[in-house]
Amino acid sequence: MAELLEAELASVSTIGAAAVLDAAPRQAGPPRPVEPKDTAEPIFPLLHNNAGADPDSLAPGATVASRTGPGAGFADDNDEDEPAIARPFHRTSSPDSAVRAGFPLVTIEDDEPPIAGDPGNGAMSRLVHKMHKFSLYETASRFYIVGGDMTEKRYRILKIDRTADDATDLSITDDKTVYTQKDMNQLLDTIDDGNKGTGGLKLRCTTWGLLGFIKFTGPWYMLLITKKSTVAMIGGHYVYQIDGTDLIPLTPPGLKTDQRNTEESRFLGILNNLDLTRSFYYSYSYDITRTLQYNITRERNSLINGQPCNVDDDFNPMFVWNNHLLQPAAKVLNAPYDWSRPIIHGYIDQAAVSIYGRTAHITVIARRSRFFAGARFLKRGANDLGYVANDVETEQIVSEALTTSFHAPGPKFFASPAYTSYVQHRGSIPLYWTQDNTGVTPKPPIELNLVDPFYTAAALHFDNLFERYGAPIYVLNLVKARERTPRESKLLEEYTRAIEYLNQFLPAKHKIIHRAWDMSRAAKSRDQDVIGTLESIAEDVVTTTGFFHNGDGHTTPIRVQNGVARTNCIDCLDRTNAAQFVIGKRALGHQLHALGILEDTVINYDTDAVNLFTHMYHDHGDTIAVQYGGSQLVNTMETYRKINQWTSHSRDMIESFKRYYNNSFLDGQRQEAYNLFLGNYIFALGQPMLWDLATDYYLHHEDPRTWLEKRKRDYIHWFTPEFLEERILVPYPPIAGNVVNQSVSAYDDYWLEYYRPSTLSSFLKMFPFKMNSTIKYIPFKSTQDGRYDLSPFRVRTEGGEPEVPDKKKHKKEVTILAPHDIARNSSDDAAPIVNEKSGPTAVHGRGISLQRWLGQDKPVTNGVQGIMKETAMTPNITDAEAQAIKTKGLSALEKSRAAQWTFTKVVHESLNPTVSTAEAEDYARYISHPQNLPLVVSSEIPAGEIEPEYQEYIAGSWQSDGLDAYGYSAAANGKIPGIYNNHNNQQHHNHLGHEDDMALYVEMLQIGDNPLTVTEEDALKKRYKAYRKWLRGKSLFKQQPVD
Repeated sequence: MAELLEAELASVSTIGAAAVLDAAPRQAGPPRPVEPKDTAEPIFPLLHNNAGADPDSLAPGATVASRTGPGAGFADDNDEDEPAIARPFHRTSSPDSAVRAGFPLVTIEDDEPPIAGDPGNGAMSRLVHKMHKFSLYETASRFYIVGGDMTEKRYRILKIDRTADDATDLSITDDKTVYTQKDMNQLLDTIDDGNKGTGGLKLRCTTWGLLGFIKFTGPWYMLLITKKSTVAMIGGHYVYQIDGTDLIPLTPPGLKTDQRNTEESRFLGILNNLDLTRSFYYSYSYDITRTLQYNITRERNSLINGQPCNVDDDFNPMFVWNNHLLQPAAKVLNAPYDWSRPIIHGYIDQAAVSIYGRTAHITVIARRSRFFAGARFLKRGANDLGYVANDVETEQIVSEALTTSFHAPGPKFFASPAYTSYVQHRGSIPLYWTQDNTGVTPKPPIELNLVDPFYTAAALHFDNLFERYGAPIYVLNLVKARERTPRESKLLEEYTRAIEYLNQFLPAKHKIIHRAWDMSRAAKSRDQDVIGTLESIAEDVVTTTGFFHNGDGHTTPIRVQNGVARTNCIDCLDRTNAAQFVIGKRALGHQLHALGILEDTVINYDTDAVNLFTHMYHDHGDTIAVQYGGSQLVNTMETYRKINQWTSHSRDMIESFKRYYNNSFLDGQRQEAYNLFLGNYIFALGQPMLWDLATDYYLHHEDPRTWLEKRKRDYIHWFTPEFLEERILVPYPPIAGNVVNQSVSAYDDYWLEYYRPSTLSSFLKMFPFKMNSTIKYIPFKSTQDGRYDLSPFRVRTEGGEPEVPDKKKHKKEVTILAPHDIARNSSDDAAPIVNEKSGPTAVHGRGISLQRWLGQDKPVTNGVQGIMKETAMTPNITDAEAQAIKTKGLSALEKSRAAQWTFTKVVHESLNPTVSTAEAEDYARYISHPQNLPLVVSSEIPAGEIEPEYQEYIAGSWQSDGLDAYGYSAAANGKIPGIYNNHNNQQHHNHLGHEDDMALYVEMLQIGDNPLTVTEEDALKKRYKAYRKWLRGKSLFKQQPVD
């Protein structure tokens, strides 16, 4: 025990001495002697593959080989640029005791900011020394977290005491001193020597950050991020997804857990039901809890005041999901966000759209509120604080990747015109309503638990929306309007009355816009176009709220979004996601138009850009649906666009079963995990356990006993007038004098995170190079022969660029050819194709015309066409209608109608025949050459299967001379050599010379003035037998016998 106390006193005194020594004025210590240099100093710093390879980072006696060993550098050229697991702090060999006795003063280069925690630096010091990776060391009585910045030149240390089970408060010490690598090595060696008697200092793990601390019935636990992956890059700031976490108890190493404490084990099991590796995100230098418009406005307002903005003090607590875990550290640390990072729960994805060399990045960020969060049937409507269930804020950022940062040349800080943003909102209907899922029905009845004549919950909710987004609020209500058994329609009526009540007190220009539309009924109806209606609503929404477009206000205009579109259905999942996609698609067109990429604000479906955007919103909807409903989307955009009906229908049924199973059996476990992680339930002595609660109603609502003490809200002036004021972004101001002299690093550290100095990087390892892009979906082979337009806004289906068919096996089949086609094809084999650029090329070459490359080529028709129509089942349309179809395009519903072919149309066209121009020319050619009929020919004639007489007949002279009336009688009389000369000519003459047959043949050759008209004389002819039967009421088609 004495050795342990002595070791801890030694370590504490060492840290204190180092902190005091480092905090002392730099002029107090003796200057370091300047050594003569044999070689000239290079003008530019040397490029190292490991960031911390400077001479000061080497301990005395250490060689270069020891520094370049395993874990020496942050990234190796053969490894990923951002590894998933952090590498530990590189500890060199322990120096001797003489060197360890005192810490040499840290020298500061002239071009670097001061290292010590100078009070005058403020936010700038924390911005430069922001820590990105950490190493956790442990002794018998403490944990030490060593944090380093991106350059691995500056380090800090955090001390956490190991406590007993009955400890109520944490003991955390933050050393404000910034150390170099050599000083940190000496400090860790000193701590190691002071704890030799109890095992020394050991590396426990590496981490990317601290999520916070939590306590149940026993000891404190520390939650760490152990793995991460990059998912987005915004303005040079990376956004990461958590891929691995570790829960470490802050107990002494020899303390054994009490196996009889089943409550502690059960709490840990409940916490493990929340998977932190699914859809949790964080960033070191960008505030992902706020929208881009809010972040830019905050920075610009700080510039007006002449000082940098401190981002760590203004996180949105509504979206910080580890807010409860950060409270213990926030109580004892002045800067808790130096060591811990706030995380959001939702969805983040980023993709690139390539437009002829210009690249636009589309980023979708969904933030789920931690207030009134829970599972589908367990959290419905709103609580008495105005927070609604399934509250998700969706932001889409569209930026041009010409420059990386938020800054414009000048420099004009946070004034780059290459960034746009649009924000939407979804949330449950803000009324007091529930659904009891204790039964087995997949759709439990909806109950309005409380009818508030003043609609207090809805008033609080809309006032919060005014605070976050401004006015007006565009409510898109997609619940069902007509039902046999009223379920959703009850909420529609009550919600409509609530908005009408609240609107009567709002100013005219700030009233809530309510648009109710039964989307489910429209999707099932054949005479309604769901997508077309949503498109018109989306255009109205985007033009009403506007969108954010950054700029300086002088050379580039500024646009600000005022208001938000609030979309809801009953679950805020399937219908809501489809409506949000259409609104986002319309906003995407406006954003690309504002960036100068599109000439118009409309983007067609089935283009590469919209297909990529559809996949992003489909994944966005699936993720939100899994978090709230337990399964992916049941009805996707394919369902509402009525494409791929068979495959989507089976998928929708499977997801419905999965959602029903999760809602019935697993939602309770997820709700308990949410309540425990978010701090809705905190263990206290004498209180019931979490699993013993009959309901969690009082965990999410106010205590009714405090209602009388709380001042009631005004029923008439339910809104805050300041929240209705228009959001503005002032033009770029003349900056104060002290700001002009500052460099970009004083306001933004994107060049440290994205453009890492003194580090070898390659394009293949950079995230913007590896992100999903429209260019990856272009078939490479098609671009070589010019059959593919590289524009991402070109329609790839009917009426646009044709898809490249897959290669199929060649099958042996017969070909219908006319005799003159055989002669022409034989001569065409050697004919060259002349390319406008490359001259004559072979037939099998890749030469194409300019019209084919532009996609404007038309199918070439031969001079002689076949006698059979290609589209016999296509309804007749006029030339004007055909031109309208090509220019305008048809919806899925109109295409299905145009493809329908009924018996009524058969009868109608039989009684009212019409002939198109192409059919008239085809018929004219047919009647002018009645004998020139195509034959079924094949290049290969199997031996022994065809009689010699037939071969002689095929090789006869009739192919060139024809069989006219003279040739017919001549052949019958045996005057023409051929097949008739090889048989009994007299017998053929007696048979073919029959007067009836001859008269029939002559009659066939005679062509009337109007060959398409059937007269009364034709009624007795044999070939009109079926027509006579049809006139008597019989069917045109043969009736098959029924077994």
